Amino acid sequence: MVYTRTVLPEEYPDGLARSVHIALSRDGWNYTPWNKNYGILFAEAKVLGNNTLCPRGVKNPWIFQNHNGEYGIAAIRVLEDGSPEHTKGADILLWHTSDFITFDKQAVFYVDAQNPVEEFRCRYCTEKSYYQLCWRDCTGRWYRTEKQMFSNESTVRGELFEKEGKKTNETNRVLGAEQGSVVNVSEETVIGAALRWSPVFHARTEVPECVKIRNPEELMDIMATAIYSDGSAAQKKVRWNLQQVDFEKKGSYTVEGELWEESFHFPLAVGYGDPVIFPWKGNWYFIGTNDNMDDVAFYVRKASTVQGLFAEGIRQQIILDKDEQKNFIQTFWAPEFHVIGGELYLLFAVSGKVWGPQCYLMKLKQDGEIINPEDWEEPVRIRKKDGRWLSDDGITLDMTYLKAGGKSYVVWSYRENIGTELDTGSMLYIAEIDEKTPWQLKSDPVLLSRPLYGWENVSGTINNEGPHGFVKNGKVYLGYSGGSANSYTYAVGLLTADEDADLLDPENWEKANTPVLSFYSVKGEYGPGHHSFYVSEQGELMIAYHAEDAVDHVIRCDGIRRIHFDVSGRPRFDQSASESLDPSLGKIKMQVEIL
Repeated sequence: MVYTRTVLPEEYPDGLARSVHIALSRDGWNYTPWNKNYGILFAEAKVLGNNTLCPRGVKNPWIFQNHNGEYGIAAIRVLEDGSPEHTKGADILLWHTSDFITFDKQAVFYVDAQNPVEEFRCRYCTEKSYYQLCWRDCTGRWYRTEKQMFSNESTVRGELFEKEGKKTNETNRVLGAEQGSVVNVSEETVIGAALRWSPVFHARTEVPECVKIRNPEELMDIMATAIYSDGSAAQKKVRWNLQQVDFEKKGSYTVEGELWEESFHFPLAVGYGDPVIFPWKGNWYFIGTNDNMDDVAFYVRKASTVQGLFAEGIRQQIILDKDEQKNFIQTFWAPEFHVIGGELYLLFAVSGKVWGPQCYLMKLKQDGEIINPEDWEEPVRIRKKDGRWLSDDGITLDMTYLKAGGKSYVVWSYRENIGTELDTGSMLYIAEIDEKTPWQLKSDPVLLSRPLYGWENVSGTINNEGPHGFVKNGKVYLGYSGGSANSYTYAVGLLTADEDADLLDPENWEKANTPVLSFYSVKGEYGPGHHSFYVSEQGELMIAYHAEDAVDHVIRCDGIRRIHFDVSGRPRFDQSASESLDPSLGKIKMQVEIL
């Protein structure tokens, strides 16, 4: 079933509710929402002539089987508040899917009517090899026509006819659903999609039946395998009970153990946004935007473990303070440590007396200590390849560094006319740099993404910001944030590309239609976003992020969790600690033979 949801301004606003949601029923009566009842397909905003955005949504989605046995989803496009986009007729959005995992936007076409269109239907007539389209306007008039194929940006006209019968609405069986449409699909078609759009959780634990070892060290190296609900797996360390084995005496023993992995409670640090966890020369460092100090100055923590960074009473050291002479006055935002060309840099944004953050970097001196402010060189503002500032007419912030395919890139957020009627919203740009001179671009900036979807452009917040990425198995994963940074609507989106592709070509990037992390992902965490990635001491890829601990709170708090890779190799950012490792499945036994 496809459907939209009822708008709840303080819980599930227009930009989210007016998207295509999907639910599955195996008995025709009980429906399980996919993606935890969060939207899966979103209409794109219209880019106006003045480079501003007109946000849009959908209503009354319709699902049907198409000519090749696969599936189409059609929906009427509307303005963000649900009002008609046109005084006559309507634009219809059409997506195509074979597996309900990936969706191709196949066409946008206009259906003609005397008044705004309220309902659209489509079915494929196998015996005549054409699609029958029909639509109803707001006065109740029905129109219909036939088409062999759909074409983009075309106009469809139909004849008036008398419609009999009523559309069956199944939405009373899904919480908050507003208007729905149903189609029958095979179990084979949806089995993968049901796994994709459902939580992935620890389902069972496997250990070797018997191992041969010589000493305690070899025993402690033996790991268990956590098997997950989708069939994926992850290795887990085990705390084995060494007292149950006499390593001086050959023989067979039964040894008990307990699985463990590093996990963190939420919230870790209160009043900090944009967290970064960074390993350097045997220690760990934490830096972020310090809301507790009104976002003035950069404070760094140092500890021998990541857990130690959040210990009570941990010391914080200022490495860059307010400076009237430098005109560093406000918006000390989004600092990130990066090793570029073998040198350590801090990338950040800051404003002067006049509000307007701009991107800078500063370099750690040779053999310098991160927490010693005297060991940092003077900050340098980022320039374009022709030597001009990165921006003279807008704001720049949230710059990150990415190396892929042997090339070095920076990605940042840029915005013009913020707070005015000509506000462009924040957009992500990418450019190549030379590692020897990372403060100056090597290429022209290229627009990578802007907040076109309803979850990015929600309740007046027009946002693409906070990019941070990693490379794994030949793929570049660039996360970023949309929605409001101080609201429950904040969420993490994902851009992906092949590592060896030209990353300066936007066509080589794939943008996920729905966020990979939102306030629907993990219970008790609202507005997760502006993240960073690091690899733990245990070799796990981790995500650090900020969120709020209640839907109506605006105090940013930090969290950390493990990233799981599902059975398709897709990173999952939404796995809670208990889904990653279920304590009830953590106690194990194994036979060991001492040689």
